[in-house]
Amino acid sequence: MKKKINKLKPFIQKMRFKYRVSILNENTLEESWHVRLSRFSVFMFGSTFIVLTFIILTILIFATPISRYLPGYGDSGNRSSIIRESMRADSLVQQVELQEGYLDIVKGIITGKMSPDSIASLDSIALKERAKILLQKSKKEKEFVEKFEQEEKYNLASIDTKPTENSFVFFRPTRGVISSSFNMSEKQYGIYLITSPNESVLSVLGGTVVYAAFTFDFGWVIQVMHDNNYLSIYKNNTRLMKKVGDEVKAGECIAITGDATGKKTGQQFYFELWKLGKPVDPEEVIIF
Repeated sequence: MKKKINKLKPFIQKMRFKYRVSILNENTLEESWHVRLSRFSVFMFGSTFIVLTFIILTILIFATPISRYLPGYGDSGNRSSIIRESMRADSLVQQVELQEGYLDIVKGIITGKMSPDSIASLDSIALKERAKILLQKSKKEKEFVEKFEQEEKYNLASIDTKPTENSFVFFRPTRGVISSSFNMSEKQYGIYLITSPNESVLSVLGGTVVYAAFTFDFGWVIQVMHDNNYLSIYKNNTRLMKKVGDEVKAGECIAITGDATGKKTGQQFYFELWKLGKPVDPEEVIIF
């Protein structure tokens, strides 16, 4: 132990040994300034200078705009702002496209350049053919009817001359595949369907058209009021076939949906069914 201490003494003495640093006048060789320094003091001054420099640079980088000019360093606030502005710009572009489409339709109607309708008119023969198609039962419908007839064959209590809610036969609003179902928790009060181009939209029940207009959010929208306080809403249509006040029958064509070019624009047909101000799950009363 003493040997180790003896070995350290020369090192400690060397570190503490002071040197005189003088500055001389070159012409007169007079001493202008001097300072006494040891190796230890030089080490301490150097370490302190490095630490202070690091602290000052850190403050400059994180607390001043100088960080924006450093390569590879980005401001998270600027990034979120850029993303937000990009989303707003994209939304504005969509709104402008919808507005331009609406103005083109209005301009065509005013100038008379737009044809009355690109869809062939539905004559009596076409209506009969459509009625046959609508009356064709699917495999599930046939199985349900057979099962129901067997269960209710001898049930006299089921005979009732008064119409009830279950006695309403709802037509399918349009042909398509359900892409998003009714979800009350997520405030989705209807269903989205992927349809073919220029697909007919049918009234689910007989009633009166109470709303028919173009909106920026859902394109052409039409609403029909039915008996027993039912209200059906049809959104994302490309053309309306009825106007406010028109009487419609169950299964009658009231609008056209689906992009005529066949492109998937993301605007899927949207259908809602309400009763007494409360949403009804369409899949519970309509067979799609």
